[in-house]
Amino acid sequence: MKTNRPTAEVSTSSMADIAFLLLTFFLMTTVIEIHKGIPMILPELTKNDQPWKSRNLFTIRVNGENKFLVEGEPKANLDGIREEIKEFIFNKRGNSLMAESPVKAVISVKTDRATKYETFVKVLDEIMATYYDIYAERVGMSPVEFRNLDLTIEKNKRLHDLAKSEVPMNISIAEPTVVK
Repeated sequence: MKTNRPTAEVSTSSMADIAFLLLTFFLMTTVIEIHKGIPMILPELTKNDQPWKSRNLFTIRVNGENKFLVEGEPKANLDGIREEIKEFIFNKRGNSLMAESPVKAVISVKTDRATKYETFVKVLDEIMATYYDIYAERVGMSPVEFRNLDLTIEKNKRLHDLAKSEVPMNISIAEPTVVK
């Protein structure tokens, strides 16, 4: 007993509209995490820049095995690096192999492509912490107090500018070496 009933069909005429609405919904409700990276202020480009003398360059190299070479000397870790950088920057003994002045002193960091990111950040943190130590000492504060200064207050802004005057944070980050 067969009956000639029409077969049930699903209408697909609005399928494109539904797909478009779903796509729009997900695009509008999805939150994309933005990575901030390492905040650094780049120096202004000037036409009168003099080439750096090698005596004004404090070099820190990190190889693919995350071992350090500081001023040509191999080091197992970064212990004592802050004191070395301070001594280099201020050159109180008048050493001809150290910076001529704090303004001309540059701390150079060079890595290999195989260097771990954490190691690079650790080196950069040590260098920046050294500068903040210097700035804090210059105004008679602890480094934590100096970093937490509210710069919207005029007195704190003047203190901050005084600390950084004549000791710029000159950090050079060289392009990593490709290891073959």
